[in-house]
Amino acid sequence: MPPESLATIGTWRYALATLVRRESVVARKPKKKAKARVGKKRPAAVDAWQDRLFYGDNLDILRDCIADETVDLIYLDPPFNSNASYNILFHETNGRQSPAQIRVFEDTWHWDQSAETAFSEIVAQGSGKVVDVIGHLRGFLGSNDMMAYLVMMAIRLVELRRVLKATGSIYLHCDPKASHYLKVVMDAVFGAKNFQNEFIWYYSGGGASKQRWARKHDVILFYTAGAKWTFNADAVRVPYKWTDGQPRADGSERNLEAGKLADDVWEHHGIMPWAAERLGYPTQKPEALLERIIKASSNKGHIVLDPFCGCGTAVVVAQKLGRKWMGIDITHLAIALIKNRLGDMFAGGVQYKVEGEPIDLPGAKQLAADDPYQFQWWAVSLVGARPTDPSKRKGADKGVDGVRFFLEAGQKVKKVVVQVKSGHVGVKDVRELRTVMKNVGADVALFVSLVKPTRDMRTEAVAAGAYKSVTWGKDYPRVQLLTVADLLNKKEPNLPPTASSDATFQRAKPVEESIEQAELDLRSE
Repeated sequence: MPPESLATIGTWRYALATLVRRESVVARKPKKKAKARVGKKRPAAVDAWQDRLFYGDNLDILRDCIADETVDLIYLDPPFNSNASYNILFHETNGRQSPAQIRVFEDTWHWDQSAETAFSEIVAQGSGKVVDVIGHLRGFLGSNDMMAYLVMMAIRLVELRRVLKATGSIYLHCDPKASHYLKVVMDAVFGAKNFQNEFIWYYSGGGASKQRWARKHDVILFYTAGAKWTFNADAVRVPYKWTDGQPRADGSERNLEAGKLADDVWEHHGIMPWAAERLGYPTQKPEALLERIIKASSNKGHIVLDPFCGCGTAVVVAQKLGRKWMGIDITHLAIALIKNRLGDMFAGGVQYKVEGEPIDLPGAKQLAADDPYQFQWWAVSLVGARPTDPSKRKGADKGVDGVRFFLEAGQKVKKVVVQVKSGHVGVKDVRELRTVMKNVGADVALFVSLVKPTRDMRTEAVAAGAYKSVTWGKDYPRVQLLTVADLLNKKEPNLPPTASSDATFQRAKPVEESIEQAELDLRSE
């Protein structure tokens, strides 16, 4: 099979990345009463370590699963309250951007009952300085979206302070719209004396304005838990800008081979469209940025935590650098993405545990009851497909919850549609799926359900006939009925094979090929 064919269809790999909804916890908060326990003690950590991905609200995960003073380094890149909506960046098999985009997340927080509850909890249970700061900020800002963002961040920062070791460090990535408020909150939580740096990440690219100075930087706040912390300055030295042997102002010679100590202005472009590491996620950060932070503020074997792990850059960089890690996200799509990314980047495999993902039928049923969309996206990921946007389904696309593809000879791309049902199913559903197949030009359809299909459903599926693959010389059922229990027991759809494990999505570059990351431009005179 021609490599260029795989590269073309490969643009679907990591379509899951752009569906990762690092949205406001207000929108996805579990349906249970918040526990009023700001800063309380947690159970002791277990001795045996295992890297972990957690699905769920990071506030609940921090409180329920992570013990006091167990983390060496925290990096978080939370939503910035920019009032922006980010859309999925799917591409068609010809490389063009698909018109059927999916809204990834709305980078907006709203003042509602959840925010009011969090504010009340901080006032009732928080420390004096945190209560004072949050109270005064509300008096200044009022009960608006920015205040909701700060309250939701503050209650999580209190928990992050609890899990951070006494020698630990935290890097909070934010943009100028919120950094001045967040710095005051960080002072209250971690102590103003533990503020170490305000980094400027300067990036080039489009977006210049004739009405104001072009906005070309993010702010990264660096705090420590105490007076002693890990900082490997020599591990992140950078080249001198001038290499002509010119001495310093005091007459001493520069050590050009070792490079200079890095300062607090970091210049590096964002993820370019042609970058090998690009996943299509709209707020993805460069691996080089995370490499510098993790190398400087942790050692091999230290534990790195990203409570808003999104597309998983901090997780994969920590793995590459020999650190232990934990990642938390509020969607199953994020977890599926990171699992695929780890598998693609590390040929020898990575041993880790996923917490919060259904592992049996009762767990799947509970997810379906709690959040039908999360269940649907999780089920679609089980068959290696990328989800479709339910709000955008019109006409022929109605009833398609996911799609994936396979290749035939002559670079022909064939479509597989996926439909997920969490409730009662009957023969009518299979008949309707056959109609959908015809309308969208699909060659195979996968019907995924929580309950077992009836005999009439199986008969109807058989009546759909077989897809005859000339390339592979085999027949494949055109309509395949799969239960969630089947998939949890590792049963796979019966589809024509593709090169690698699955060419439905673009593969991450193996770590052996991408270990030398682009250097941040930190050169100085």
